[in-house]
Amino acid sequence: MNDQQLLRYSRHILVDEIGIEGQEKLLASHALIIGAGGLGSPAALYLASAGIGTLSIADGDTVELSNLQRQILHTEARIGQTKTTSAQAALSILNPECRVLPLPRLAGAALNEAVAKADIVLDCSDNFTTRYALNRVCVSFQKPLVSGAAIKLSGQLFVMDPRQPDAPCYACLYPEDSSDEELRCATTGILAPLTGVIGCMQAVEAIKLMAGFGTPASGLQRYDALSGQWSKSKVRKDPNCKVCTK
Repeated sequence: MNDQQLLRYSRHILVDEIGIEGQEKLLASHALIIGAGGLGSPAALYLASAGIGTLSIADGDTVELSNLQRQILHTEARIGQTKTTSAQAALSILNPECRVLPLPRLAGAALNEAVAKADIVLDCSDNFTTRYALNRVCVSFQKPLVSGAAIKLSGQLFVMDPRQPDAPCYACLYPEDSSDEELRCATTGILAPLTGVIGCMQAVEAIKLMAGFGTPASGLQRYDALSGQWSKSKVRKDPNCKVCTK
């Protein structure tokens, strides 16, 4: 690290669990964020400010006025721009050293390629189709996945590390053939800072994994904004999972 980097990241370096070695790992890391909305916004801001070397952000939507209540990467001046272009503009101001790669909505071979290039993936999407596809690709390429979700007044966090032999995947938690109802912010609403809580937790877990300190959050972590309480449920690897059990 040069003198400017030592100063910029000095508060990280002072943390014994991170230090210079951990910060250098962050600077050399590549994170992929799927979704530049309510969850992706705080996650991207904190990963960029923390010194992630390369940050790929994939999203196919444009900025709308209704996004601005919670999607803090974006501004009214950038309404109509693609969310990834808006994200790149915001993050370049925050930390010009962070290399931001805007990507369109990913599927198929493009998703495989993006995951293969990344060290870690953050699922900040808002639908099961994307989550299931992303889970499959992360299992295939043995990439850690930090998944977040938030709706109304509740949020959840799930960390998967397929490099660990007994680690459950997202499909162990929510089987692909399940009938779970899918809720959308556009029709059910959401408390604005709730996405900040979950998105920031995703950034924390991603940084821990990339810098190599601490223990990843285990099980399914749930946050109830109405009561201010966190709860945790154990998640075990499903021996019949069609995705991660071979």
